[in-house]
Amino acid sequence: MKAWWFNEVSYAQNPDQRLPHMFEPDRPVSLEDLKKLGLLYWHVPTEDWEPQINIIAKERDYKSRDRISTTKEGFGDNYDSMLKMFFEEHFHEDEEIRYVLDGSGYFDVRDFKTDEWIRILAEPGDLLVVPAGIYHRFTLDEKNAVDVVRLFQVCISAHSIQQRD
Repeated sequence: MKAWWFNEVSYAQNPDQRLPHMFEPDRPVSLEDLKKLGLLYWHVPTEDWEPQINIIAKERDYKSRDRISTTKEGFGDNYDSMLKMFFEEHFHEDEEIRYVLDGSGYFDVRDFKTDEWIRILAEPGDLLVVPAGIYHRFTLDEKNAVDVVRLFQVCISAHSIQQRD
């Protein structure tokens, strides 16, 4: 897992959300800084991943899960609209838990102190917990594919609350 401050100027100049949009020099964000925002992180190797994920799920009282592959082939004609929807700023009333099996993508979380975005690169083996109530968004990177396990505390729910201007 790698995290950095999102460069809004870079994004304004080239609004491809799949690009890293880093500052030069880079402005990294540490795992400790992410923890201060309430995010949790584990690295679980993708070989024989289920026993370790099951332990974490039991410890954190996650009751259900599913698996979703986000690819151009999988979404077909809906691909662009789905990417646009994932990238809309929103929050959930419950934690958002994602374990990356294959591919990669970016989770952007809004730092509530500075009101700036932090970009988190999620790659295979990364398990990320975004706390309830924090504004965030997701996008694929230039590889255009990610395969994730979504874990849920009660029932499977993708209900989100969109940011209002």
